[in-house]
Amino acid sequence: MTLDKFKGEHTVEKVGGTSMAAADALLDNVLIGRRKGDELYNRVFVVSAYAGVTNKLLEDKKSGEPGVYALFSSAETEWAWGDALSEAGELMRKINADIFGDHADRQSADAFVRDRIEGVRSCLLDLHRLCSYGQFRLNEHLETVREMLAALGEAHSAHNTALLLRQKGVNATFVDLTGWRDTEHLSLDDRIVAALDRVDPASELPILTGYAQCDSGMVRRFGRGYTEVTFSRVAVLTGAREAIIHKEFHLSSADPKIAGADKVRKIGRTNYDVADQLSNMGMEAIHPRAAKGLRQAAIPLRVKNTFDPKDEGTVITSDYVSKTPRTEIITGLKSVMALEFFEQDMVGEKGYDSAILDALKRHNARIVSKISNANTITHYLECPLKTVKRVVSDLQEKFPSAAITTRKVAIVSAIGSDLKVPGLTAAASRALAEAGVETLGLHQLMRHVDIQFVVDESDFTKSVKALHRALVEKEDEIRSPRNGDAKEAA
Repeated sequence: MTLDKFKGEHTVEKVGGTSMAAADALLDNVLIGRRKGDELYNRVFVVSAYAGVTNKLLEDKKSGEPGVYALFSSAETEWAWGDALSEAGELMRKINADIFGDHADRQSADAFVRDRIEGVRSCLLDLHRLCSYGQFRLNEHLETVREMLAALGEAHSAHNTALLLRQKGVNATFVDLTGWRDTEHLSLDDRIVAALDRVDPASELPILTGYAQCDSGMVRRFGRGYTEVTFSRVAVLTGAREAIIHKEFHLSSADPKIAGADKVRKIGRTNYDVADQLSNMGMEAIHPRAAKGLRQAAIPLRVKNTFDPKDEGTVITSDYVSKTPRTEIITGLKSVMALEFFEQDMVGEKGYDSAILDALKRHNARIVSKISNANTITHYLECPLKTVKRVVSDLQEKFPSAAITTRKVAIVSAIGSDLKVPGLTAAASRALAEAGVETLGLHQLMRHVDIQFVVDESDFTKSVKALHRALVEKEDEIRSPRNGDAKEAA
């Protein structure tokens, strides 16, 4: 199923939340720039909510501070979530004021926000009253509530962007994929095709909501990465010649806030395998499900810095492999729970591994990495402590003689399309040791795409700096090792 009118001459571009908030830079560097006439078209934009809005509607992604959804799902009265919903509306209107100022479009933008916010409020009040009767259960509807709230942020930003572009003489079209007041229940692909079938790409600039209502649920299936999945499906269904993500930073060799802005370098080229490893480490170039669609359709992905428009960014393709083996990026997860399952009688017996995996799946614990030997299986998990405790309780009940321990650690990873550098592992281990970091574990596969170092949580920043200095900033020293160290290690 494709949209033939899009002939593969166009790009599909996604704008992140922080970039959306910088409206002037977005117009000057991405949406318009120096383009005129026909140059403005044959592009499709998928936009995220403005920075901070989805946190208000759901919960803060980093701190866990409850938003409207978290308060609604746990509160016995409407006061807490009702006030939070009003605050979210106030934030949206403040953004409108910042973007439109005294322009007449501000009234249209505020009316749009008011309609959506009060529509959601009315719906949640009705649901709250309905579930006060014993035959109805609130928890049966919470996933739908989460979907509806998530959609508000992208509807707001897409509507504003279309208004702003029309002010500048661009024939922009607001394409609402959120299913607002829509009685049809469509698949994701059907909803995208139905919406874009009414768009002429040669003369219109469609601005699509990053949230797309579908019968399987976007937030339920893809978490907070749903905008990238929408973006990917739009690119695949329209046969885009290139998919582009606009972020507030370059895809760099490390987090510049940790390694130093003057020390990191732009990656420039890499492949989808590396993108998957980055996603696993929490540094998403693109959601893995979104990357899968682009990779299968052979659509190259470009990651650009909104605030550095002259730079071509980093291009991700399926077939790229670095001509010279090297480390492309150092990243990791600062807070990981190591769950170690030890059972002396495990040797030669089957069933332990599958039972542990069943418990992890049942409690929705995300597995970052896993390693095992004759009688021990260790999973490194990214999930709340309470989830880990529930997993341990289940496993202890099933295997009373097993010794199950947990510990907070960090994982720091060296990633590259080809890490077959002689002595790389030895150089990395030495760099950590010289920085005073104790390596608690080391995971390395024969595919030479990543090396993971398990360290104490408090050593995360120190480890990233040490590995970046040794493997990226001083990579030539690994290729010309002193005293034959690397040659021996290879």
